[in-house]
Amino acid sequence: MQRTSPRVHLDSLTDFFDIEGMTDDERWMESALREAEQAKKRKEVPVGAVIVHNGRIIGKGYNQIETLQDPTAHAEMIAITAAAAGLGSRRFEGCTLYVTLEPCAMCAGAIVLARIPRLVYGASDPKAGACGTLYNIVQDARLNHRVELVGGISGERCGGLLSDFFAAMRGNGEPGKEVPR
Repeated sequence: MQRTSPRVHLDSLTDFFDIEGMTDDERWMESALREAEQAKKRKEVPVGAVIVHNGRIIGKGYNQIETLQDPTAHAEMIAITAAAAGLGSRRFEGCTLYVTLEPCAMCAGAIVLARIPRLVYGASDPKAGACGTLYNIVQDARLNHRVELVGGISGERCGGLLSDFFAAMRGNGEPGKEVPR
C-alpha cells in the first residue's frame, strides 16, 4: 500500500478560518489539527502536519503507521515528502512546519536534512520528543542546520486529542496496550 499524500488545497489561510483573535501560528495549527482528525478517523494516533510556504500549504500529512504497516509513516515525513514534490526541491527555504505533536528523533532528523527554517508544534512529547523535551536535534550546534523552534501552540487542544485517543483505546478492552506513534 502506498502512502497517501492528500492533494493540497492551495487557497490562503483566510479562506479556511475566522482570523479574528488568532495568530498566524494558531490558524495554521488548525490545519494540522484537521490532519490529525483524519488520522483519528482511521484509528491512527492523531498527529497531523502541514508545511506552509508564502502563505500557502504546500504539503500535509497525518500518521499512517498502522494503515501502511510502515514505522516511518509519521505525519511529518508524509508532509515533507509532499512538500518536496510541490517545491521541486529537497530544501525548504522560507517554509514553516506545523505539527500537532513534538517531532521524534527520526522526524527531527528529516527536518534538519530538509533545511526547514521554522518548526511550530502543539503538544510536547515526554516519551519521544526530540525538539526540546528529551533531545533537541533541531537546534544542535554540532549539526549544519538549526531550526527556529516554537512549542505549545494550541498545545492543550493538540494534547487533548491525543489523550482522548489513548483513553478510548484503553477503554476498548486493551488496557495498557501501547499504540505506536
